[in-house]
Amino acid sequence: MTAICAVLCGANTWPEVATWAQRRQRWLRRFLALPNGVPSHDTFERVFDRIDPAAFQACFRSWVAAACEALHLSHVAIDGKALRRSGTAALGPLHVVSAWATANRLALGAVAVAEKSNEITAIPRLLDLLDVSGALVTVDALGCQKEVARKVRERGGDYVLTVKDNQPHLREDIEACFHEALAKGQGDERLSEWRSLERGHGRTEPRSYAVLRDPAGLRGQEDWPGLCVVGRCTSLRTVQGETSVEVRYFIGSRRADAAAYGPVLRGHWGIENGLHWQMDMNFGEDASRIRRRRGAENFAVLRRIALSLLKQHPAKMSIACKRLAAATDTDFLEEILRLGVTSEKL
Repeated sequence: MTAICAVLCGANTWPEVATWAQRRQRWLRRFLALPNGVPSHDTFERVFDRIDPAAFQACFRSWVAAACEALHLSHVAIDGKALRRSGTAALGPLHVVSAWATANRLALGAVAVAEKSNEITAIPRLLDLLDVSGALVTVDALGCQKEVARKVRERGGDYVLTVKDNQPHLREDIEACFHEALAKGQGDERLSEWRSLERGHGRTEPRSYAVLRDPAGLRGQEDWPGLCVVGRCTSLRTVQGETSVEVRYFIGSRRADAAAYGPVLRGHWGIENGLHWQMDMNFGEDASRIRRRRGAENFAVLRRIALSLLKQHPAKMSIACKRLAAATDTDFLEEILRLGVTSEKL
């Protein structure tokens, strides 16, 4: 409890956690016995390095599970992020894969990538922690793996997986499907399209989404559980008069048209602004120098718990301002903590 409160109030390191707790002992004693006072920062570091991250995640999930049930998740984005200054020269920086409920602005969980491994093995472990029933789960190209598709379906969700050169035959076959469908023009009822246009920051970016239901001729299609649509997104980006074109392909297991898939695919990148950017800019995650592997993973969970609670508070303030308000006003801090139990949304 002490660590979560400290991180809510702006602490980004173990010494900062201990310093906040020492200054807030009187308030903490309203809820905690603290017979030996506040632990030192070394004790915080040792304890969190000994806590099994899976067990700590289980505590996190007990709260998230209630939130998921009440908030009716529609879209879950999964993506990885490196903590660049963590780890050691031998192990390299810690890499964490997170799940983010885009519409609800809620961190659902995070797992560390195992040593000498990558996100491909971490994503199924993360999905084992989540209830994604009824949600569309988006994963970028690195996670376009049959095991990921199978795990999403097992957990009750539908997948949307970006296809790139790591699945060369699949990409070739999708391109061939679209070439055949578009050659028919308006005669192919399986084909739907949806367009969007974004302007801002000196750029114009129209996007065109095309979805083809019940594709035929995909090699190994039976290895992708529930695959029933393939899609294509074409983006034209104009910045200072120069235009570039990008074409991306994807597969999905939900029988829906382009108008359903387009916003979800665009919304996937909400995890960058809603979670990753917040972790680096407001929680100093990229600059974290926590070397011990378990401690770094558990602190990553602390940050995500804090961010989720802060985002659920209705005050019209930035995350940085909410952390400052919580640090200077214990009544505001208590309001944030109560959101985990008595929020009107829950």
